[in-house]
Amino acid sequence: MTAEIISVGTELLLGNILNTNAQYLSRELAALGITVQRESTIGDSHDRLADFVNEAKQRCDLLVFTGGLGPTADDLTKETVAGCYGDTLAFDPEEWQKIVDFFTRTGRKTTPNNRKQAMVPVNGHKIINNHGTAPGAWFEQDGHCAVLMPGVPHEMKAMWEESVCPLLLARQNCTLHSITLRVLGGESDIEYRVRHLLENANPTAAIYCKTGECEIRITARAETDSSAEKMCRAYATKFYDLLGDAVYDEDVTGLEETLVHTLKEKGLTIATAESCTGGMIAQRLTNVSGASEVFGFGFVTYWEQAKAKMIGVDPAAIAKYNVVSAPVAAQMALGAAEAAGADIAVSVTGLAGPNGGDAVRPVGTVYLGAACGETVYVKKLFVSRPDRALVRARAAQAALELALRLAQGKVPADTQALAKSARHDAAALTALDSTFLKG
Repeated sequence: MTAEIISVGTELLLGNILNTNAQYLSRELAALGITVQRESTIGDSHDRLADFVNEAKQRCDLLVFTGGLGPTADDLTKETVAGCYGDTLAFDPEEWQKIVDFFTRTGRKTTPNNRKQAMVPVNGHKIINNHGTAPGAWFEQDGHCAVLMPGVPHEMKAMWEESVCPLLLARQNCTLHSITLRVLGGESDIEYRVRHLLENANPTAAIYCKTGECEIRITARAETDSSAEKMCRAYATKFYDLLGDAVYDEDVTGLEETLVHTLKEKGLTIATAESCTGGMIAQRLTNVSGASEVFGFGFVTYWEQAKAKMIGVDPAAIAKYNVVSAPVAAQMALGAAEAAGADIAVSVTGLAGPNGGDAVRPVGTVYLGAACGETVYVKKLFVSRPDRALVRARAAQAALELALRLAQGKVPADTQALAKSARHDAAALTALDSTFLKG
């Protein structure tokens, strides 16, 4: 089956809204084995949209629309596509009552133009919207199909998962199973190592870049779910063989979820001490349900005075080595662990920019600390692109990775160790600082 994705809305053409729907649908259609031939964006014009639809439906089997299902005069998708597929629309009292009830619950009143959203196909059929007021629609003519979904991303995704995807699977007489591997590392390196596995027809595998990691989504099609699951699992093994423990988990939202679960399993607690990240690590941890079982303290010590007062960083160490240095990162981590009584503590101090920095410590320089037991591990991170948001995001990701490795009982990679007893030892701190400055 071939498809085209059509996003409707003048606001998309003006750049006022980022079109994330097309990206999502491209991935989902590919997972179903449906070839996406084009992605197009059309403004709110009946004539332009009609001309495009009449051409596009001859080129492919399925047109997937998002947007233009609202109550206003410029929401023209449903009426226009209905005409192109030889269908008409009729008022649906059941849908209208849903709209009325929704407005009542939110303390508002309907207006006459809201009735437009209760118009549904006569020959085709409506698609229930459990998360908004606009139902979707399905049209079909001479073996060519069109599915219409809302433009609001969370409504569209829910409708796709609950109704549209099962409908397309039924038409193909198959079922689908997916596994998403979360892999630490950069996209280019990971892609190079597994590139031959990304060319398979079934199961398919696709790689998606994130900050400091990648997703590899493996999808199999088969007659039964159990068969598809077995195919996915067998293919996932090939990735594990190539990537090893760079694959840190499956089907999780991110590194923080795996870290929280690992800490729970091991009976460990964690604390954070953040400077340039300003609480980003703590925020990611507390995004995970149940984080309170393992995370009790987060210190945001932006000022040098705060580092000394709250987590015991020696002002003399800041004066001698710089606030952005390995000795300070080490003292931050150890101090946070002691102040919180935590088994593990991670720290971050760095130059996020765009201002500041020098030849020794340019913008993008970050030092990370991770304390566990009688040892603290320090790592240097450098983000070559002086983008403040990127530097902070990469630093938070790296700190979570350090904490995960310690929770797993592994020595974090690319780190230097310092004994807890040497946190104020001048010779030991100087040696630690020199190691990183040489690098």
